[in-house]
Amino acid sequence: MQPTAIDALLQETRTFPPSEAFRQQANINDPTIYERAAQDFVAFWAQQAEQLLEWFEPWQTPLEWQPPYAKWFVGGKLNACHNCVDRHVRTWRRNKAALIWEGEPGDTRVLTYGDLHREVQQFASALKSLGVRKGDRVCIYMPMIPEAVIAMLACARIGAPHSVVFGGFSAEALADRINDAQAKALVTADGGWRRGNIVPLKRNADDALRHTPSIETVIVYQRIGGDYTVNMQDGRDHWWHDLTRDAPLTCPPEPMDSEDLLYLLYTSGSTGKPKGIMHTTGGYMTGVTLTAKWVFDLKDEDIYWCTADVGWVTGHSYIVYGPLSNGATCILYEGAPDYPDRDRFWAIVEKYRATILYTAPTAIRAFMKWGEQYPQKHDLSSLRLLGSVGEPINPEAWMWYHEHIGGGRCPIVDTWWQTETGAIMITPLPGITTTKPGSATRPFPGIAAAILNDQGQPVDANHGGYLVITQPWPSMTRGLWGDPERFVQTYWSKFEGRYFTGDGARQDDDGYFWLLGRVDDVINVSGHRLSTMEVESALVDHPAVAEAAVIGIHHEIKGQGVAAFVIVKEGYTADEALQNTLKQHVAQKIGAIARPDQIIFTAELPKTRSGKIMRRLLRDIAEGRALGDTTTLADPAVVQALKEKYEGQEE
Repeated sequence: MQPTAIDALLQETRTFPPSEAFRQQANINDPTIYERAAQDFVAFWAQQAEQLLEWFEPWQTPLEWQPPYAKWFVGGKLNACHNCVDRHVRTWRRNKAALIWEGEPGDTRVLTYGDLHREVQQFASALKSLGVRKGDRVCIYMPMIPEAVIAMLACARIGAPHSVVFGGFSAEALADRINDAQAKALVTADGGWRRGNIVPLKRNADDALRHTPSIETVIVYQRIGGDYTVNMQDGRDHWWHDLTRDAPLTCPPEPMDSEDLLYLLYTSGSTGKPKGIMHTTGGYMTGVTLTAKWVFDLKDEDIYWCTADVGWVTGHSYIVYGPLSNGATCILYEGAPDYPDRDRFWAIVEKYRATILYTAPTAIRAFMKWGEQYPQKHDLSSLRLLGSVGEPINPEAWMWYHEHIGGGRCPIVDTWWQTETGAIMITPLPGITTTKPGSATRPFPGIAAAILNDQGQPVDANHGGYLVITQPWPSMTRGLWGDPERFVQTYWSKFEGRYFTGDGARQDDDGYFWLLGRVDDVINVSGHRLSTMEVESALVDHPAVAEAAVIGIHHEIKGQGVAAFVIVKEGYTADEALQNTLKQHVAQKIGAIARPDQIIFTAELPKTRSGKIMRRLLRDIAEGRALGDTTTLADPAVVQALKEKYEGQEE
């Protein structure tokens, strides 16, 4: 997809300046911060790293930059867990709530920073007792319970990089990620709760573990318990409660080099194989600590709720490392936003008097569809700031969020960033920025972004182009695990010396950035990235499928949905039953997030004479646009027949 000039539908003239009351109390309310950061961005980040974090040893050099590789705060030593937990327990925050947790069935727990300190050390001791050492990778496949956070922090404490796999992913997806990372240990649970049903995490893990020779140890937290039993393999599988019962209560944090690996997190790529994004300790912690403090205006009295799962980067950066480094109180919720009813989020906001809410446009669009009667049932007056993450938010959803959740009084920070960037990159600063519905506004201080055309030249205002980052930043990924060539090819080959985000964007006359979505074959479903290749591979894995082509289509709730054009093998009937079977098959192979919204059976796919499927034409068909250039097609009649069939199916 090539970005083009933007039509009048994207013009937005409504503006919302911060109130004087909010501006006065904001953590950052001096507009000259942008200019000061730009004058010497390296000195800016060095000052933040020094002020915001505790270092065991100071660094010698703030930045070594040899494109595309950066090293930040070279020679410095610190520990992420120490910065998130230990330094707070030396103060009055020892008895402050760190995590307020609510399970989907309604069970609750509160962990103070003192509690977190104790439980993290116990679990870190348990990991060490099983032979996990600095540098060993640990895979975490957990529900949204405090133990997921405890496991992450314990890994960081002993210097064992974690690789968190979203609990909604299938056994096959889990095995792929374990094998790529060559993880030594797996931390999981017997199950979790989702819409009243048990998510069988240990059963999925057992299926994966048949194909993961690197795993030596499995630790299982008993979330469900009762009559719910799981298989435990002698010598390999251990119950969390048995291991921690007698584990030492102290485990000193490992001094980590600033550039030591903190974690791996896998994200979908356009070539199908998930990419292991690497984040290191010093730069990442600087980026997430500062952005959490300034973007969310975090105060000690705030009750902060990011609704993401820790299986995604939003959970890593803005549930765990960013907020806890700032000593914040964070809400964790295990279940679905519509269980047992569609007001569950608002009941949680009211119950815990949440002051900050950070959620996805997908969720906001679902709330809109359900109706404002659900938030109206609850007192949301505690909220003082709202955030949006995961994909561009359309102006209508922004306004609904502003009016019905924020009561017209809360600034909205619409944030753009990626797994690869580690931290928020383009965002309002709520005490400074006049916001516009649908715009992420400006790059964060110390971040430099541009919008370029195919030739690498800046585009004019109000024209779409490719979003790039033009200078290094501390939380940037240090590469792809085990695949440096792919790292260079994916992010650094299109525009030399500049990071290509893979997103399209435009700037308006005020210099505000408007994100336009992916420009490659990655589909953004509910803020979660899926590659077309990954879904196609899952479909072709089914014995009925000869060939498949997958595209992203507009979806009212999810932003993008998945549409699959499928050629069926001889001897199979292309009917509704097979459609349902294939949808379920994809869900089993990848996870429910990848389940196709539409499956269109076809005799042929539009291909070039060299055999390449022209997905661009499939998008034209799905979006009801006039067909683009078809001169390179081997058989132009194929696309016309497909267009007629698709339109007939839509009716």
